[in-house]
Amino acid sequence: MIGVAEEEREAGGPGGLAVNTIHTMDCIEGMQRLPAGSVEIIVTSPPYNIGKEYRSYNDRQPRDDYLDWLGEVAAGAARVLADDGSFFLNIGGKPRDPWIPFDAVQRFRSYFELQNVIHWVKAIAIEKEDVGGYEKIAGDIAVGHYQPVNSSRYLSQCHEHIFHFTKKGSVALDKLGVGVPYQDKSNIGRWKAAERDLRDRGNTWFIPYRTIRSSRPHPTSFPEKLPEMCIRLHGCRPGTLVLDPFMGIGSTALAALALGADYIGFEIDPEYREIADARIAEARRKMEQDTDRQAL
Repeated sequence: MIGVAEEEREAGGPGGLAVNTIHTMDCIEGMQRLPAGSVEIIVTSPPYNIGKEYRSYNDRQPRDDYLDWLGEVAAGAARVLADDGSFFLNIGGKPRDPWIPFDAVQRFRSYFELQNVIHWVKAIAIEKEDVGGYEKIAGDIAVGHYQPVNSSRYLSQCHEHIFHFTKKGSVALDKLGVGVPYQDKSNIGRWKAAERDLRDRGNTWFIPYRTIRSSRPHPTSFPEKLPEMCIRLHGCRPGTLVLDPFMGIGSTALAALALGADYIGFEIDPEYREIADARIAEARRKMEQDTDRQAL
């Protein structure tokens, strides 16, 4: 287990908290220690209150208590986020309780403008006849994974929401930072905005995730590509500080590391933090090896 003394090993961070470190503490307490406006990007996914088996958290709270707690998280996040910052909140529901993300987002309404709603698509089926004349698509496709619902009443959940909050709803984004190539290359140069082979991806993001429980030591971790795309969409430069109040096993930290940003996170469970630290150490080792190979 990692102790507090080791946790504070990098002096001089915001509020005395080390940067590029996951701190073993409650996120509301942790955010209270950060200076106002010190964070440029927040990417996180809190517990959904749907009965997941966390090690150190009871995911079966009374609905009002859960929503009140999210309101405290929202207030803390609003205080630490820069005026031109972005807060990406990933939250889903379950087939029997689809109201959860919509109830939750209302608790953020007093503190933020809802600038964008992004749909994280985990699985999708597309019939060839609906695609049109794209020659690269030769037949019907069904890609991605989801947890099937054994019910005649409910559809399987193949997507979740990512709510993009800002202070005033006017933050300029690097939309081509998550852009995709044009299918119809004739648009390049013909459209005034199409100066190169890259267009706005829009608000539907297909990001697959691991469904095999043995490959996911945390019950609800999102794939690293999700926070990576959020960071890229807001815009990232060296020294950008990314916060994840519910760091889990470190997906947001890994995304920030890959993009050259700084990160800070909070996680109440020491075992999840140890897994995150091991993943980060391995990622750093691979980056150093890549740098050494390029230098040869």
